[in-house]
Amino acid sequence: MPASPFSSRLHGGLFAPGALAPLLTDGAEVRSMLLVWRALAAAQAAEGLIPETAARAIGRAALEAEIDPAALAEGTARSAVPVPALLAAFREAVGAPEPAGWVHWGATSQDVMDTALALRLRQALLVMEDGLDGAIRALAALAGGEAATPLAARTWAVPAVPTTLGAVAAEWGRPLLAARAALGAVRADALRVSLSGAAGTLSAMGPEGPAVRARMAGALGLLDPGASIHADRQGVAGLSAWCTRAAGASAKAAEDVIAMVAAGEARLEGAGASSTMPQKANPVLPSLVVALARAQVGLDAALQGARIHRGQRDGAAWMTEWLLLPQVLLGTNRALTALRETLEALRPDRAAMAAMGGDVLGLIHAEAISLALTGPLPRAEAQAETQRLAARARAQGTPLPALAARAHPDVAFPPAGTGTAEADARAFAARAREALG
Repeated sequence: MPASPFSSRLHGGLFAPGALAPLLTDGAEVRSMLLVWRALAAAQAAEGLIPETAARAIGRAALEAEIDPAALAEGTARSAVPVPALLAAFREAVGAPEPAGWVHWGATSQDVMDTALALRLRQALLVMEDGLDGAIRALAALAGGEAATPLAARTWAVPAVPTTLGAVAAEWGRPLLAARAALGAVRADALRVSLSGAAGTLSAMGPEGPAVRARMAGALGLLDPGASIHADRQGVAGLSAWCTRAAGASAKAAEDVIAMVAAGEARLEGAGASSTMPQKANPVLPSLVVALARAQVGLDAALQGARIHRGQRDGAAWMTEWLLLPQVLLGTNRALTALRETLEALRPDRAAMAAMGGDVLGLIHAEAISLALTGPLPRAEAQAETQRLAARARAQGTPLPALAARAHPDVAFPPAGTGTAEADARAFAARAREALG
């Protein structure tokens, strides 16, 4: 198997990194770091820390420089970070020694890399929000369109009482809608400028340091944390936790779709083929969602460990993020898009769903029967009587409702209803449409 299925020519069609792929390349990392240096120089010039002419030269070079990431590989391997090698290459691109000497003034490698990451995360979150919105939109359509379609609810994997397909879709969708509402807090933590200097004190910039950071944040469209965030990894850890939440909610829906397909209650248009069994239509996409969510749980557990940070800057914790965060982003985004594709391919078999999981004996009505018997009988006796009737139904092969009517002709037995299912489905569909605008 390849080192990463997201970049594999063989598996890439399934794992489909999509619009996230260009944001997670060496070239994108280098380009975003140059933009950080441009904003830093402009902010420092505005505060009188470096010459205006130097800031203009740095700004031009940041937009025009073409630096090959491969040329930085040896220096990156030696320093563990690409900034020293990139800084040397960029100073050459600036040209004149005087302005080139002002590049990176008073900053440190982590300032540049973390701020450059925030710039790319801003775009990544927009891509992921689009994927999330697509899944929610598909769920809203399913919930509204199938609000009254009867379906057997399952508890402990067996038919329990009736619900509707729309209510189940709403159950899938509400956690995703809540995850969407939480994105604002995720952005507030993840999209922050980092400008703290070597030890988090901004000592090289003197009293103008905080003003430089504020100007830089404004120019880049990031938040000013007002202090050093070198050892505060809440931005990355919180983003990973949110990804786990979104991927897990997607996988819950996918697991239920797999169960519906297995029960013959639905099929997936264009489902996967078997190499030897021509009748097979495998639930490939929902299985992919589940696999990605399972992987995300492990990735997140490891990435949360980066919160444990030694001193003012911790190389091991930082490298942990480099290893895991790209996989977290790619996996979560693909889980969301694959869920949307799954829902768009879902074809319910309404007749099979109306059969209530093959419940030919009508056992799914047991709760309604026990409730109807409560009154004529004490509650405990009503439940015990329903259990006896259910056992007889299994033994004789006679439907439970018929046995109940025969045994208690004076009791009106209403059919098992779906309670608030239809209303819940329509309420979710309306709420989702309102949230998406």
